[in-house]
Amino acid sequence: MAPASFWNSSKTVCVMDASGRLGSALVHRLLRRGYTVHAAVHSHGFRFSICDVKLVGFLEEMHRYKRQSMEKKELRVFHSDPLDYHSILDALKGCCALFYSFELPSDHPTYDEIMGELEVRAAHNVLEACAQTDTIEKVVFTSSATAVVWREHGDSRTSDVDERNWSDVNFCKKFKLWHGLSKTIAEKTAWALAMDREVNMVSINAGLLMYPDLSIKDPYLLGAAEMFKDGVLVTVDLDFLVDAHICVFEDVSSYGRYLCFNGIINCNDDVVKLAKMLLPSSPSQDMFDDDSVHQQRISNGKLRKLMVDFESRLQMTSEDE
Repeated sequence: MAPASFWNSSKTVCVMDASGRLGSALVHRLLRRGYTVHAAVHSHGFRFSICDVKLVGFLEEMHRYKRQSMEKKELRVFHSDPLDYHSILDALKGCCALFYSFELPSDHPTYDEIMGELEVRAAHNVLEACAQTDTIEKVVFTSSATAVVWREHGDSRTSDVDERNWSDVNFCKKFKLWHGLSKTIAEKTAWALAMDREVNMVSINAGLLMYPDLSIKDPYLLGAAEMFKDGVLVTVDLDFLVDAHICVFEDVSSYGRYLCFNGIINCNDDVVKLAKMLLPSSPSQDMFDDDSVHQQRISNGKLRKLMVDFESRLQMTSEDE
């Protein structure tokens, strides 16, 4: 697909799944930047219900936005089923780009083999739909750092982990690391199809998303102790994650994969802070007897370099306002 200048906010873009934490934040940020947005809400096919808490909350938010907006054509909401190729095509019609993320449905908040298969099928359907949509010029595919960091403990880390690394699928299967397994296979599926069908795609491999109601049951945290010891337990704030997505979209020089994080948990104090978020009762410092600091062995240098100019533009825009 022909390259284009993406610093043109008059274009129409699609966000899918728009009802998730990341998707909803992206919709709001893109609208503020002047884009027209197709907000595609995943129904996950088999169990769509208007009682879905995430969906109802998103629709209410979007309804308030449209009532306040002088130009209601800026936003269109679609119900898309990741297993229904045609519903994806409907949401993509007329769009120049897609921001795609897969979030678990409210009635199935944990990863297992079945949910992993669903995520892989969804990734295939979405990339195939993009390949069939002539107006699509770029796809920003949200993946995870868990698709990067997992490998046999016997493997020596002679250098920092970065975007060139892939999690070992067999290792993930062996230890039932379903989140890492699903994200790895889904991203590899997307990349294989993107390269075969010449779809211009970049991926964001995000760390653990930090949000107020983060739970110890978050599937990313399975294997957190091992990630901590290996120096690869990384976190990301929602605002930074949104900025990273828009940056790789608008920058025509972006390519390949980008590890995205702005925090790392590698010492006792970090663990205590995380535990206070995850556990019902605040833990005492005495509960943790590991005073060692584990060397950071993961790098997001590729993204940091790309975001330097983007952050400068954001600062200039903020000052102008």
